[in-house]
Amino acid sequence: MTAPSAARPRLHIALVEDDPLVADSLGDFLGREEYQVHPCPSGAALRALLSRAPVDLILLDLGLPDEDGFALAAQIRAQSPVPIIMLTGRGADVDRIVGLELGADDYVVKPFNPRELLARIKAVTRRAQAAPPPPPIPTAAPTQKGYHFAGWTLDLALRRLVQPNGAIADLSTTEFELLTVLVESHGEVLSRQEILRRCGRTSDAVFERSIDVTILRLRRKIEANPQQPAFIRTERGIGYLFATQPTPIG
Repeated sequence: MTAPSAARPRLHIALVEDDPLVADSLGDFLGREEYQVHPCPSGAALRALLSRAPVDLILLDLGLPDEDGFALAAQIRAQSPVPIIMLTGRGADVDRIVGLELGADDYVVKPFNPRELLARIKAVTRRAQAAPPPPPIPTAAPTQKGYHFAGWTLDLALRRLVQPNGAIADLSTTEFELLTVLVESHGEVLSRQEILRRCGRTSDAVFERSIDVTILRLRRKIEANPQQPAFIRTERGIGYLFATQPTPIG
């Protein structure tokens, strides 16, 4: 007789919501759908959870009592690829675009139908589970074009950033493009508008705000001390500059 198959483990969802009524209602609904839901009433509670247990998805309410939800999302994305769905009463296009620019996988405006949220959760987790692993690091072909700086290699041909230890840094497309603009303009202070122009994007309030968040993510990934950056420095009231002299290669 064939042994029964093991039950599929339930996906673990962190529900970051400070309204206990909403958290209880949504938690009960998702629990009935076989999800394991851990309520987090604040950003601090979410960090405490992530420090001790992995999660498969974060449902993030932007209106938190202790910090800005956008900033929290940016910090999470800088440290982890865990899927994030933002839940918010802010329905403006500006907020939606900023949320997606910061790395959110989806954005749901309150009030919403729980069934619609469930469908979005399933779609996001399917994409996350189907995402291919990062490609292996090529060893045969040398880098054709790029820059060396302080042990790092910005490879423009393969569109990757190689750390001093040889590992590939996990950069988003936006982060790679912004870093490339700064490195190629080293020593030159660039305004947010100029950075957007050199990245080939239209300058408006939405994308200018996203520059600051992308800089924050980059610093967390490449600076030894993000609070006292050696590479990407801020010129208050003006913009940013790449302060280290890179060496062209190729």
